[in-house]
Amino acid sequence: MRYEELTIEGRNAVLEAFRSGKTIDRLFILDGCQDGPIKSILREARKGDTILNFVKKERLDQLSETGKHQGVIAYAAAYEYAEVEDILKAAEEKGEPPFIILLDGIEDPHNLGAILRTANQAGAHGVIIPKRRAVGLTATVAKTSAGAINYIPVAKVTNLSVAIEELKEKGLWFVCADMEGEVMYKQNLKGPIGLVIGSEGEGVGRLVKEKCDYMAKIPMFGNIDSLNASVAMGILAYEIVRQRMA
Repeated sequence: MRYEELTIEGRNAVLEAFRSGKTIDRLFILDGCQDGPIKSILREARKGDTILNFVKKERLDQLSETGKHQGVIAYAAAYEYAEVEDILKAAEEKGEPPFIILLDGIEDPHNLGAILRTANQAGAHGVIIPKRRAVGLTATVAKTSAGAINYIPVAKVTNLSVAIEELKEKGLWFVCADMEGEVMYKQNLKGPIGLVIGSEGEGVGRLVKEKCDYMAKIPMFGNIDSLNASVAMGILAYEIVRQRMA
């Protein structure tokens, strides 16, 4: 899928995008607009997981690249999402214990792109992101991933805590990056594993953290208290790689 397909403007174009089965992440609709075509678009949007935003005309004009939005702009996924099952299947096909990256609240597309790139190189079988308060597979993510987006499945789930519970039933255990944890070099990070990374500011949310089995700390000796999320993910992912290869 080409990057230009990311922003879709105009009533017919948006309705066609929904009907053709494209993944629409977000929909911006002129507040108070209630005519037939808009109602049809809303009906399609509510069948899936599209996030709806009712906004003023100024906001739509701001978002519009064509100036012909007709009161509706959709953000389609630049790439299709996978299912969690696809990720488990990828591990099974390689005859490897699953290695999955779960991201809690990563909103910067450059971070997500860098994470996909590193995850692919580290041999992770897939990445799981939440539907809300997180960046999706945008064109910027695709570009930053340097092509890795074509090779690593990304699944989008409604609730990360529930996804962790379900994966635990399939034999995975979960380690979460956290400054309160034990130094990662002292932990056994082998076997079927989920690595949970939070945003730089907030870290991993409390509910998600409670579902994790262990907390792992990256040793730091500098004057600031955190690493960029994609860098932290890379360091922990490669400690998992090191232990798997040992």
